[in-house]
Amino acid sequence: MVWEPETYYLKQNKHAPNNPYPVLVYRQCLPLPVSEDKATAFLESRAWERKGAWGHICQRHFHPNVHECYGIVKGESTMLVGCGHDDDSGTGQEIELSVGDVIVLPAGTGHCNLQSSKDYFYVGVYPKGSPQWRNELGKGEVQHSEMREYINDVPLPVQDPVNGPDGPLFKLWVQLAATSGG
Repeated sequence: MVWEPETYYLKQNKHAPNNPYPVLVYRQCLPLPVSEDKATAFLESRAWERKGAWGHICQRHFHPNVHECYGIVKGESTMLVGCGHDDDSGTGQEIELSVGDVIVLPAGTGHCNLQSSKDYFYVGVYPKGSPQWRNELGKGEVQHSEMREYINDVPLPVQDPVNGPDGPLFKLWVQLAATSGG
């Protein structure tokens, strides 16, 4: 089975550089019954590696040096993507996430949780070999040219975390990189 993602293309914001690559959301794709161990094994089998597990994070932030992926293992949340700390939330995109979903955030994408159920919990995976993420909050105007250098240096993942080497992430991002010269 191939899971087709929802795609969210974000524009650069004053306080978050975002990325030309789309945010991807795969619905109800984690193996049943959904558990932390099963979600981790599923995502790691596709050349991504677990680097943590978290719940509700309300602080707007972005990582210019790494792509990241969340596998939702409990609860639900409304995530805001595309905004830094000082951006108006209306300039971003709200995305509803629930147990079984996977969201992929390309490097530089502002994100936070607006509201979450008390049991909201997810595993965070990153392309194998990725460095530790660098947190930026988007407080004050972001130097987009500097951030774009970090973002452009982040290698493409070798596999889609849900569908593997021939998945939509890989196809969408590689196609976009080829047409933009990235």
